[in-house]
Amino acid sequence: MTSSSSSAHVQLTTDRLVLRPWTTAEATAVLDDTRSTHWADDFPTEGDRVIAGLFGQNPAWLGEHGHRLIIERDSGLLVGSIGLFWPPSEGILEIGYGIVASRRGRGYAPEATRALAAFALTAPGVHTVVANVELSNPASVRVLEKAGFHRWATEENTARFRVTKPGRDER
Repeated sequence: MTSSSSSAHVQLTTDRLVLRPWTTAEATAVLDDTRSTHWADDFPTEGDRVIAGLFGQNPAWLGEHGHRLIIERDSGLLVGSIGLFWPPSEGILEIGYGIVASRRGRGYAPEATRALAAFALTAPGVHTVVANVELSNPASVRVLEKAGFHRWATEENTARFRVTKPGRDER
């Protein structure tokens, strides 16, 4: 993974993906259902619409450690989104992700999750990245396992996963 700065925002690049912050114009386009030629045919998903609608209430999500769009390097198409629910609470930061149906099964979600979690663990005061997954969604459980997260709790219908900064005890 490499990163490059564009003003205050960092773009993350993996072998096959670019993770870059949303712009307010993109959030508006998603909410207005204004299609872009740079979007996969099945972008945005309902989850993307929900996140775009929450930026007004959570402006930090548009910052350096917030939400990002997932772009397929080969095609240049926007194929999903991933985000950190900034700010952290007691050093813990939650992550969420989604890949459009037409690009699932290619390993993009674990690749993006691994890259963003590693980046999150470099943020000041962050020592753990967590994700909660419904047990009825085994594909998302596999994404987290492939991204290096470890299940640390199961409550009713939800599995709780985390990855912790190297050298820190997982209590």
